[in-house]
Amino acid sequence: MNNFSFIIKLLFILLLQVLICNQINFLGYINPYIYVSFVFLFPLIKNRFTLLLSAFIYGLSIDFFSDTGGIHAFSLVFVSYIRLFFLKIILRNPNIDFLNFNLWKEPSDKIFSYVLTLTVIHHFLMFSLANFSLTNILNTLSNTVYSSIFTILIYFLGVFLFQKKAPL
Repeated sequence: MNNFSFIIKLLFILLLQVLICNQINFLGYINPYIYVSFVFLFPLIKNRFTLLLSAFIYGLSIDFFSDTGGIHAFSLVFVSYIRLFFLKIILRNPNIDFLNFNLWKEPSDKIFSYVLTLTVIHHFLMFSLANFSLTNILNTLSNTVYSSIFTILIYFLGVFLFQKKAPL
């Protein structure tokens, strides 16, 4: 994938999140946060600084349009920081070839586990920062579970529809 098409994909996801997904609030618990797919789309590189800076700018732009004060930026940077660790654990491969790695060439159960794990961590952090109280822990957990399910469904639906070769 060249840089131009990658940037266009990220801008499309950003606009989709800001203009459509932020307006969805089904039953008070379900709100898809598809911008977390930034972590799955960003190429695997050795230089983590580029990833973390890009995640910060991307999350900050979501915060700017959502008026949320940095919770999306923090959550996205944290998940971007731990993604390589979870990738190595879930794939059971401590030596990942950065140049030739393609997530979609892995078995579908490992792809699903990886996406599920990072999405739930992202959503839990984001909703914890949004509520910022232990008295609202049930609200945080229900928002995390329902929004994670909806986000993952939309993510895999989008991957299935827009990939040239369906990965699953």
